[in-house]
Amino acid sequence: MKKQSITSAEFDQKFENNEDLSDFLNLEKASKPGLKPKRVSVDFPEWMVQELDKSAQRLGITRQSLIKVFISEKLKET
Repeated sequence: MKKQSITSAEFDQKFENNEDLSDFLNLEKASKPGLKPKRVSVDFPEWMVQELDKSAQRLGITRQSLIKVFISEKLKET
């Protein structure tokens, strides 16, 4: 089925009226903004890397995953 076209004002109005917007969306290309990975480089002291590795091994996850979890939790607190 071909997707219909409407203006952004019409889309906003339908959204505000809780109308079904599925005919106006291409869900195959839909994505959440801000989720694209961005590489950052951080230097840690050796003792910290060793502690991260111990914790990651105990939890059965990678060091990178552990760091992401720790930072995510801390950011949610702020």
